[in-house]
Amino acid sequence: MLYKFKSPAAGDVIMLGPQGDQVLRLMGREPAAKGIFEATDLPGLLAALQAAVDAEAAMDDRAEGDEPGKPAVSMRQRLWPLIDMLRRCHAAGESIVWGV
Repeated sequence: MLYKFKSPAAGDVIMLGPQGDQVLRLMGREPAAKGIFEATDLPGLLAALQAAVDAEAAMDDRAEGDEPGKPAVSMRQRLWPLIDMLRRCHAAGESIVWGV
């Protein structure tokens, strides 16, 4: 499954299923084929994603050397397009939808 997050205030953000599921869980949502992030919910969702990025950065600061199990793409890199979308949509007062 693919997630295609859409809003009139920003370009589309596309994620593969497992990564999209992970992102939705980070924001306190259950993965679903269709959904909406209301404009009023965006600040809280943005804070949840930023907390995940900060937590990973804190763990990276404590770790030394390359870890064999460490993902090639960091949380910060994976979430940046969606974080940017959330910021733009919040500024414009627009909601974000997927699966429609």
